[in-house]
Amino acid sequence: MIYTVTLSPSIDYIVRMSSGMRFNVTNRTDSEEFYFGGKGINVSQVLAELDLDSTALGFIAGFTGDAIEKGIRNSRIRTDFIRLNEGFTRINIKIKAGGETEINGQGPDIPEAALEELMKKLDRIQDGDTLVLAGSIPKTCPDDIYERMLERVKGRNIMIAVDATKQLLVNSLSMHPFLIKPNRLELAEIFHKEVENQDDVVKYAGKLQEKGARNVIVSLGRRGALLLDENGEVHTCGTLKETVVNTVGAGDSMVAGFIAGYQKTGDYGYALKLGSACGNATSFLPGLATRAKIDEVFAKLK
Repeated sequence: MIYTVTLSPSIDYIVRMSSGMRFNVTNRTDSEEFYFGGKGINVSQVLAELDLDSTALGFIAGFTGDAIEKGIRNSRIRTDFIRLNEGFTRINIKIKAGGETEINGQGPDIPEAALEELMKKLDRIQDGDTLVLAGSIPKTCPDDIYERMLERVKGRNIMIAVDATKQLLVNSLSMHPFLIKPNRLELAEIFHKEVENQDDVVKYAGKLQEKGARNVIVSLGRRGALLLDENGEVHTCGTLKETVVNTVGAGDSMVAGFIAGYQKTGDYGYALKLGSACGNATSFLPGLATRAKIDEVFAKLK
């Protein structure tokens, strides 16, 4: 079983206005959309498109939490969220009016008792399972929450993927995650160095391996992605030249595709290509990647 953890899920409410947004007056939208979000939840949804089952873990609260749990549950996604008694799951507002403005909610407080309940759920994860920790952490969670979760599953033969930023990612490396996925800018921030070319990317991805990571994917935006695998081999995959509609969830889609590709074939090159196809597919759609779009992109990618 694949388990995804989203500590701070959200409903992403997107409004579009062709006339531009004005302050101190009533604005009218041209269209509106909403999506159930949070990086781990995104991973689960793309895994479902790839015919893989997963269990979504994390915290939900209030009527927005109810909507997320009901909205993502299907034959491929089992929800096992911890329901909080106070607050409500956050709503992120994304205003697209010429430029793009985001207003992200804070979400509910996470009490220590709820954190311990999450730890107990992790105790059910068995040898051969996969655990995906993805995204930011709520402000009321301890900074070492990822480390605590990984310590809880230590000693089991579990495939671990961590998709987080800066210190949250670095602190997880001592637990030897199977996969991490920084982008080029995050790589530069971690090492306080310029990362300009492929040699730089390989060099600093290697330093992350020295710290404990097994496989490192570095997202390169329009230049595609680079994988330094645990055998020291470098794999690259480009992107397609289609109109980018949306970048939210593209990295999560890549993680889902890589996991699915590796579990299917055990081949790192194939896994990177499927991951890249999923990431590209999401960027070409208003929401997350669909199976039809993933297949279309995969056939064209080099």
